[in-house]
Amino acid sequence: RTAEVAHSIEGVTVMDAQKLEPGWTGKCNAVWTAARKARGKWLLFTDADTIHEPGNLHRAMHEAAKNKLGMLSYSARQLASGLVQRTLMPLIFSELAVTFPYEKVSDPNQRVAAANGQFLMVEREAYRKLGGHKSVADRVLEDVELAMLAKRRKVGLRLRYAEEELSTRMYRTTAAMMEGWTKNLALLFNNAPALAFWRALDIFLLFGLPFLAVEMWSERLTSRSFTWLGVGWILLLIWGRNLFRFYARVAKSNFRFVDCAMAPVGLPLFVWLLYRSWFQNRVLKRVSWKGREYTG
Repeated sequence: RTAEVAHSIEGVTVMDAQKLEPGWTGKCNAVWTAARKARGKWLLFTDADTIHEPGNLHRAMHEAAKNKLGMLSYSARQLASGLVQRTLMPLIFSELAVTFPYEKVSDPNQRVAAANGQFLMVEREAYRKLGGHKSVADRVLEDVELAMLAKRRKVGLRLRYAEEELSTRMYRTTAAMMEGWTKNLALLFNNAPALAFWRALDIFLLFGLPFLAVEMWSERLTSRSFTWLGVGWILLLIWGRNLFRFYARVAKSNFRFVDCAMAPVGLPLFVWLLYRSWFQNRVLKRVSWKGREYTG
């Protein structure tokens, strides 16, 4: 039974979630409890670590009304600290930008659907039409699943990058980041093993080609044939092309230039996390998050 806590802070009522039933994730249970108590025309689901700019909610409601939306979601400016986060996060968010392009997600004629639980605003009637979080009670990526339902049931959906509206620091520690992305990567990228292979190939192209070029130019080889010198320059040209291609891809993450430039350092960890997430989600069918274990 849902019990309301007898105090409010600046107009915000703190509630106890209902007893967690089998098959429900903790987050879905919590937001479903709150959604049934809310009385507004619009429901905003957000995370505790999300920083909203003044007037954010008013502008979002105006944007939703102007575009006749039933669901509006923002991708926040990501705050990363430490070498591990600053090299890994641009890689992940660039892949998200490629897999879920904002323009395709927001196009009702495209099947691509996604949303970000850090800012997910839904019109009450649309939320009822979708079945609320009860319809995705057992899903770890409940925001993406709700967006997919919105697309299928013709509820107007829009997702965009909104650095001017909100920012967030997803993970405070490296351990939490490892656990979080292990939980999510294989669910976000259905082709996680293939993606891991291509990013492993990037490691070779970005770090191996310069080494091979130097070998081609070494006195040990060039003393015997000028052919090796030409091969070295060809390898360097291939390296330059791949470096440009790699940076252009990572820049889609909307991280700072310095973070994107350092991203190659994060490739080995990204490859490992993709494999780890795939293995736990698809093979073991068991992941852990904040002290809870989810099976599927």
